[in-house]
Amino acid sequence: MKKIILFLPLLLVLFGCDKEPLFERATLFRPGEYGSARYRIPAVITAKDGTIVTLCDKRKNNDRDLPSDIDVVCRYSEDMGRTWSEPVTVAKGTGILGGFGDAAVAHTNDDNGLISVFAGGVGFWQSRPEKPLKTYKSMSYDGGRTWTEPEDITHFIYGIDCHDSIRKNWRGSFCASGNGLLTSKGRIMFVAAIHESNEWAASNFVVYSDDNGITWNVSGRASVGGDEAKVVELQDGSILMSMRHQGKRWYNISHDDGVTWNDEPSEWDDLVGPACNGDIIKYQTSSGKNATLLLHSLPTGNDRRDVRVYVSDDEGKTWRHSKVVVPYWSGYSSLCVLPDNTIGLYVEEAIEEDEGYEMVFYRFDYQWLSLL
Repeated sequence: MKKIILFLPLLLVLFGCDKEPLFERATLFRPGEYGSARYRIPAVITAKDGTIVTLCDKRKNNDRDLPSDIDVVCRYSEDMGRTWSEPVTVAKGTGILGGFGDAAVAHTNDDNGLISVFAGGVGFWQSRPEKPLKTYKSMSYDGGRTWTEPEDITHFIYGIDCHDSIRKNWRGSFCASGNGLLTSKGRIMFVAAIHESNEWAASNFVVYSDDNGITWNVSGRASVGGDEAKVVELQDGSILMSMRHQGKRWYNISHDDGVTWNDEPSEWDDLVGPACNGDIIKYQTSSGKNATLLLHSLPTGNDRRDVRVYVSDDEGKTWRHSKVVVPYWSGYSSLCVLPDNTIGLYVEEAIEEDEGYEMVFYRFDYQWLSLL
């Protein structure tokens, strides 16, 4: 910690911190609004034209996961999060076993393109090869304002219609909500949690496309006993995966564009929290030796509360500095970087544990984040 304390004054000088730190908050959904009992599962991305695009579950009748009746809905902002569009439906649920949820989002290789993948139908643990939890994709070519009809891509991944003799026997799959990744080589990737066999456990694999989302491939196994996971591209082109785990968070690294992974995941001493979905992104500071950082959002302690943003200045080896953004009950979260280099956090939060989450967007600058 002494190293960080000594370095922070230099950061404040380098990044021109003679102004007041920026910290803004906007509530996008509350329980009961827009005809829905609950909202959950945030994802956020900044489109190439600067539009902030958010996705989440509209859980119309209750707070439960699939196979409940759930819509995937989008709200977007064209003014850095100060005002927001009315909700746009990306995928409309049609009752029990007809819902959609757990949306992830990434850039495509189109001029202002986005791709969202999400699950639909039966629940994860109830899924079977002959009646699988399906994976769908939807494309936006206008920065999140409109979306194509959901397209089933399950057969590329697993299930009875999959061409792969091993994967056709897998029992369930869904991709972690939040950020996917468009690599510097144009590969689109999301991390799936896979129920491979009769064992009550999930493994992590990357689902990736080299033709802008038309066809999909599946990587080698990155973990056994993992869960929702995210990926980020490091400076040397390797891919770092961060995996949900109780206590010390797991990670793994791929040196061949996400196709194969180290045999066993490692764990971070600095990232400790409940088993919860978080997010990891790259952040470019304005100047200086440590110009490229990684940011990671995650709740603190043993419960889903006190979501904080962690900072790594050594490509994810350590996470020595962090700051709480949401100082009460808070769960899943997703990160983005805005056109002015401020940081966005879309997060589930609640003042009281049992009152249902609000979906809230925070915007803050690196000056605010770096202050102890």
